[in-house]
Amino acid sequence: MQEKKRSRFLRVRCNDCENEQLVYSHVSSIVKCKVCGKTLAVPRGGEAEIKTTILGTVE
Repeated sequence: MQEKKRSRFLRVRCNDCENEQLVYSHVSSIVKCKVCGKTLAVPRGGEAEIKTTILGTVE
């Protein structure tokens, strides 16, 4: 039996400029939008706090 992965890549959309980019679910530093600079994800000692819209996961 395979163990289910806990970490994954998330496809997110910036709520300000609607840019889409990939974010790791367990980031170790703050991730900002590459277009407008808004904070998208903040590390929380495990799974990140995602501060924008999650569109889905990348398999």
